[in-house]
Amino acid sequence: MRLKLFCMITSALVLAIWSAPVVAQSHLDISLEDYLKEVGPRAKLVPKGKLVIDGKRKYCGNRPTVMDPKFDSWGGAYPGFVILNPERLKGLPTTVKFYVYAHECGHQFVGRNEEAADCFAVKRGRRYGWLNAQGMAQICSFISKLKGDGEHDAGTVRCEKMRVCYRDAATRASSTPN
Repeated sequence: MRLKLFCMITSALVLAIWSAPVVAQSHLDISLEDYLKEVGPRAKLVPKGKLVIDGKRKYCGNRPTVMDPKFDSWGGAYPGFVILNPERLKGLPTTVKFYVYAHECGHQFVGRNEEAADCFAVKRGRRYGWLNAQGMAQICSFISKLKGDGEHDAGTVRCEKMRVCYRDAATRASSTPN
């Protein structure tokens, strides 16, 4: 029931503002089991460590991912799990897909702070070698079109803040494809 109410409110907001955020994170916490029960068979649960995006395995600690083709944004995060909308991710550059996932994963570690989740994603990308200057440009091109809302800065502002995180992040070789 809480999810249906959340979806109704979110749908109204999306209709009012085209620039739906990269993260559609609810202020109502819902368990993984309740989310799956609410959305029914349309969603697919991907166990921790089993998510593959464009041929690369992705991890978010011990958290599973729900692939929900009707989710109202590219991705979302609830405590304990990440949501991706495979339909909205189609056609995006691989680096942008990785960024969306890493941003949502970041919420698992930094909470609801959008700027911190953006920085988490950028630093993770640099650390694990999937984010370079060209990829940063792709992410900024993607995100700069978003107008922002009560939780998200405008995309151009987010991009500038992420570029600072990118410059500050160290790269390192890793055997973990993250």
